[in-house]
Amino acid sequence: MKWMLFSPELFCLLAALWFLIQSMLARPNPRRAHRSALALAALGVAVCLAAVKSEGLLFSNGYRLDLFSQVFKALLSLGLFLIVCICGKLGGIKERNHDDFYFLLFVCTLALMMLVSGDHLLIIYLALELSSYSLYILVALRTDEDAGLEAGIKYFLVGIFASAVMLFGLALLYSTTQATYLSEFVRVLPGTMDGPAVVIGLLLTMSGFFFKLAVFPFHFWVPDVYQGAANQVTAYIATASKVAAIAILLRVVAASGPGSAYLVQILVVLSIISMTLGNLAAITQGDLKRLLGYSTIAHAGYVLIGILSMSRAGYCGAVFYAVALLVMKFSAFLVLVQVADDGRNLRIEQLAGLHRRSPILALGLMVALFSLAGIPPTVGFTGKFVVFVAAMEKGYFTLVLIGMINVVISLYYYLVVIKAAYLLEPRAELPKLRVGTAIKLLNTALIGVTLVAGIFPRYLLELADAAARVLL
Repeated sequence: MKWMLFSPELFCLLAALWFLIQSMLARPNPRRAHRSALALAALGVAVCLAAVKSEGLLFSNGYRLDLFSQVFKALLSLGLFLIVCICGKLGGIKERNHDDFYFLLFVCTLALMMLVSGDHLLIIYLALELSSYSLYILVALRTDEDAGLEAGIKYFLVGIFASAVMLFGLALLYSTTQATYLSEFVRVLPGTMDGPAVVIGLLLTMSGFFFKLAVFPFHFWVPDVYQGAANQVTAYIATASKVAAIAILLRVVAASGPGSAYLVQILVVLSIISMTLGNLAAITQGDLKRLLGYSTIAHAGYVLIGILSMSRAGYCGAVFYAVALLVMKFSAFLVLVQVADDGRNLRIEQLAGLHRRSPILALGLMVALFSLAGIPPTVGFTGKFVVFVAAMEKGYFTLVLIGMINVVISLYYYLVVIKAAYLLEPRAELPKLRVGTAIKLLNTALIGVTLVAGIFPRYLLELADAAARVLL
């Protein structure tokens, strides 16, 4: 019955196989493909929630199931379901590729689930590579083949570089510790973290996860890939992919123990550069997806503040921030997908008059951007507050001060987008946006979650704390 512990992954595998068979044997039918994906993704959320309390070890103890991994699997399945919800009109993907699109989405989600549960280094590496290669192909599937292929190749080149660096780090770690399990690192690393070979090996290993999270210096792919990929693919990269990256970074940093001053100092530097570079670069952007891409880099820096605290409060803050990122980023991309329903890239000035064309979408965009900026009483404010408090408790006052300055900087470019939606007039009269009832309900629910989770975060914080406690 141990295989029942693997039920979320098995379900994703079976769903992926269904779309693979459909793509090979059935005629392209976008409506049928979307309905199937929606039903399977909803069922996947139920399977993950049913398995959230599962605990155990699989595959010669190389695969760990605990509350931490199961909570993140539930987030990943929820992220997949939300992305499928906005795929009713896949304007950026050719109709003949819709089954392939859903196949790759489920395969990537399967790989991300394996990533958050992996305890053996090879399982972690293979899961990371499977998710990355799925995303490379998804990015290249865009209807505008030139833009998609260019973005896919850039993504691939940066990815294989990060992968090669990570492999070297894994080899260095093994040669110095003789350990291949994260659970062994908990015992071995704390006593050896002062050795340069161990610290360098750990940092090089983490480069693969930095690439996934878009941390400096593995961030170069973000703006071009966000702009070149189909809108729904970009939304998936900005949400589910980042949730899994936060999870595995937490696993690895927690396994290294609370000891190394070198590791903390390097993470502090990466956090500061990521926050500052992301926010300053976002100010000059005219394309909304590029702006959200640089915003992603900045948020990677905020997440690192919680992770480098190496405390229960810091890990709890990082888990909570993962939930907040999923909600905030998806809310913004939902509006982008609905406004640019033909699959085109959306410039900020093209949001002009949105408050009249669709008041509910304009409100959803405003709440999402205020949350990303960290304005109370949103979930984004609570997330930043929790990670900043955890860092203050560890004495990182300067880091928190720099983080708060970056929050102020980010407010400027988020307000530019909100100004376009509410204050700018379009050059020509535009028709009202036709938004389906389901999308209106989803947008309203996201607004409610963003505000309620910010005002009453107790339940989410308790869940994040319970998950973080597993790492200690």
